[in-house]
Amino acid sequence: MSASPAAAFPAFDVSRRDRADALTIVGLTVAYRVRGRDREVLQDVSFRVRRGEAYGLVGESGCGKSTVAMAVLRYLARNGRVKAGRISIGGEDVESLDAHALREMRANAISMVYQDPSRALNPSLTIARQVAEAFEVSGATYDDAMQRTLEMLRRVRIAAPERVMDSYPHELSGGMQQRVVIAMALASNPALLILDEPTTGLDATVEAEVLDLIAQLRKEYGTAVLFISHNLAVIGKMCERVGVLYAGKLVEEGATRDVFARPRHPYTVGLLRCLPSPGRNKDANRLDTIAGSLPSPGSIRQGCIYADRCRLADDRCRRDAPPPYRMSAPHGDQMSRCHYHERAVELPRVNADASGHDGYAAHAMQSSVQTQTQAPPSASKANGAERVLRAEHISKTFHAAGAVIRAVDAVSLELAAGETLGLVGESGSGKTTLAKMLLGLIAPDAGSVLELDGAPLASRVTRRNDEQVKSLQIVFQNPDSALNRAHSVKRLIGRALSRLTSLHGGAREERLASLAAAVRLPDRYLSARTRQLSGGLKQRVAIARAFAGDPRVVVCDEPTSALDVSVQAAILNLLADLQREHRVSYVFISHDLHVVRYLSDRIAVLYVGRLLEIGPAAAVFDGPHHPYTEALLSSVPTLDAHATTASRPRIHLDGEPPSPAAPPSGCVFHTRCPRKIGAICEQQDPPWSDAGDGHRIRCHIPIDELRSLQQRE
Repeated sequence: MSASPAAAFPAFDVSRRDRADALTIVGLTVAYRVRGRDREVLQDVSFRVRRGEAYGLVGESGCGKSTVAMAVLRYLARNGRVKAGRISIGGEDVESLDAHALREMRANAISMVYQDPSRALNPSLTIARQVAEAFEVSGATYDDAMQRTLEMLRRVRIAAPERVMDSYPHELSGGMQQRVVIAMALASNPALLILDEPTTGLDATVEAEVLDLIAQLRKEYGTAVLFISHNLAVIGKMCERVGVLYAGKLVEEGATRDVFARPRHPYTVGLLRCLPSPGRNKDANRLDTIAGSLPSPGSIRQGCIYADRCRLADDRCRRDAPPPYRMSAPHGDQMSRCHYHERAVELPRVNADASGHDGYAAHAMQSSVQTQTQAPPSASKANGAERVLRAEHISKTFHAAGAVIRAVDAVSLELAAGETLGLVGESGSGKTTLAKMLLGLIAPDAGSVLELDGAPLASRVTRRNDEQVKSLQIVFQNPDSALNRAHSVKRLIGRALSRLTSLHGGAREERLASLAAAVRLPDRYLSARTRQLSGGLKQRVAIARAFAGDPRVVVCDEPTSALDVSVQAAILNLLADLQREHRVSYVFISHDLHVVRYLSDRIAVLYVGRLLEIGPAAAVFDGPHHPYTEALLSSVPTLDAHATTASRPRIHLDGEPPSPAAPPSGCVFHTRCPRKIGAICEQQDPPWSDAGDGHRIRCHIPIDELRSLQQRE
């Protein structure tokens, strides 16, 4: 297979190609003016999106993905400007358009869907008013716009669209809001649709529905898509071609199947190896990580921009910037900016010792936390050995606007020392409410039982003693909302240490330094404010603060959902290391089932506040499973063609989960269950059935029949 360097892409012959492409970007360089100096955040980026094609753009946060989208829309911040290059949409040069033509282009030729739909919707306007406005801009009358709004909401699979039209954004779920935003984006039948992380905050079933919707509408309308995401599995499912950005440069490009099957740049190899693929777990497989961090925007570097983090780099790489080498691949040309692109896929994995970790956390934390014996193996954990936390028949009822809402209904759980219990289920299933009751932030209903180390645990955190408060800590999804931006990192961790009366003066400083080292937080960041830190560094601060008081149990509520795959891998390795060394137990909440499987020893599945399945992670994932668990697993995209989830047919769940204010009789899942067997499901609450090894399923269908049905399909 031949490869040759090229100063420019032959594909970007504007006279022949532009009008055949929905989007053409040639030699794009974008700079932001900061403190009197231009900082280039994109450098000589070139790619095209053909009409009707889906093109994925991947890379770590800060690599320039969203800047590409803003440049295409000509919507850069005031201090940003295009220094060089050309952007054309359907043959029209975007930079040459006057104000009127630019407005017309944004209204009719291009649309964008953002990551957070709640920020794209006006909270003071009804859905009907907001969607209709998109039609009115193109000249439709009010009545016509309202009729087309109704049709468009039906087209994006919104049930009861008449009711939704009269609703305000806050009355809709996240998945419903995203469908509304997609309806608005498609109102003008654009030639190009830009999707900027459109499914990051959605659970597995809603994400699958939104992705299916995008694929269907793209087929109907012939719309080209520029899909920006850090979820490589989603890109693998949705896009024909993919470009990999690193520090503002396009370092690899090609057909998605070629790039993901045989990556030709060490950065792409690193990103793919960071993923917690099916079959891997924390006890046997440490995740690969990418050492170091992105260079600061605008930094001037000689040679390859990735050399400082690359394990293939040599003097040639540090001296000579690699040109865009092009080579043939099974599904088209592939490009890589790497002198050693033919060796990239053979890059050795990060070395780990026999225990699966590098030993650094162990050494650092031994001086900061009391040394404990190794955690028992997963089999012992699954059998409830050395129980730390017990919740028996724990329920929570809220009263709102005259309605009685049963958010959590008689859930019983146990947690062993050194064990991770994964909590999964759709949004609104009660996961976070359950976690807050364990922490004492919400008081459970009367009759609920909570115990820590066999002793009663007060329902309110204000009634717990200092030792109990220290024993249960939390790491939130968004560290920005949990860390005071006005305080330094040293003060944030130090305040948590101040509760330890046994530490004074130098001992406290030593403990703080050891905690920072344990979470891989360099000393230079201790004096920084959190607003100066990346998302991954902020999450490390949050973890250090949670571990400051020697916790027995740490609740991790979506701690990696907003992080890049490289940062996510580092955080997951860190959590596994800390658990291994200190026998701390985790309650781990996440929508990403690959992450849950990797870190969890056991898994509990919640639906509308009810526990439907619980058991060892391998048993729950491999089956038999509850029909709801089966639907969740079928919704998860994967890059592994041999994975169980890849071969499992997608199970579509009709409608939205029922309201906790009016749950259905009988089995709470029967209104959406694809395996409903009759009136018994509607009339009787199903009993628990034992699938062996602590694996229990709450379903009327016998275990053997579930196993047979699911193996057959």
